[in-house]
Amino acid sequence: TNTDNMSCACVACVETGEVGLVQMFGKYSGSAGPGFTFLMWPFQTMTFVPTKVFQINVKTDTKTKDNVTLTVTTAIQACVDTERAHDYFFKLSDPNAQVSSYVHDCIRSLLPSLDLDRAFESKDEMAASIKESVSKAMVPYGLNIVSALVTDMAVDPSVLKAMNEINASRRQREAAVERAEAEKILAVKAAEAEAEAKELSGKGTARMRQAITEGFKGSITSMQDSCGLDAREVIHMMITTQYLDVLKNFAESGKATMVVPHGPSAVSDISAQVSNGFAQAKMAPTTGLLAEATLGFKTP
Repeated sequence: TNTDNMSCACVACVETGEVGLVQMFGKYSGSAGPGFTFLMWPFQTMTFVPTKVFQINVKTDTKTKDNVTLTVTTAIQACVDTERAHDYFFKLSDPNAQVSSYVHDCIRSLLPSLDLDRAFESKDEMAASIKESVSKAMVPYGLNIVSALVTDMAVDPSVLKAMNEINASRRQREAAVERAEAEKILAVKAAEAEAEAKELSGKGTARMRQAITEGFKGSITSMQDSCGLDAREVIHMMITTQYLDVLKNFAESGKATMVVPHGPSAVSDISAQVSNGFAQAKMAPTTGLLAEATLGFKTP
């Protein structure tokens, strides 16, 4: 703001956006608004003070609560109060420096109590606090603070790189957790599906065996009633028939190969093995009673 121009004429013209400060022998005697003003030259002089809004950019270096160095850029928009322009002109020697001092003091009293993330989140609160503090300090000097804006908060490049790496690591960790949860769900569903499949397969196998058992039972009963054979003879005949049917199916398919010991006594051997199995099953209770009577303990 240029306030060094002096007008020493009988008629002075004050332009819009300015206020004229009249001095009589160097003593302030009044102010004049836009338009013509008559002066008693050389006893009176006039100084023009702009009343337009101007901006002061302030850069403040400070630390946060977590010891991160920040450079805060603040834009202070202000204008001279036309009613107190004489206080602004005669009391302030360097308005920019004096406003900057109050901004530095306010920022350096706020940021050390906040960590870095909270500082970025509190820009509006900080701007409001700066405006209130500077306005209160500048009112006696005829300077109105229109607004205070925190336009930038710059951190050291190394700190910024570290912050980006931390955020990237956190996102990767969250992604890994999500992938693990998805794999867990897939594994659980696969296990459940396998368990259900085995359960259904077991039920099917049980039903198949039940049906086979019922079929064998019916066949044995029917052959006993119609042919007068006992159970052993019926089983012998059924095993022999099934054995021959299997050989026939292998021979007719032409695609399967089976190597088995076979001879004229094959059927007799199979029948003998089945008969021995029945005989051992029948002898098991007798053998157990004999051992119990002889050795004095019970067989399981």
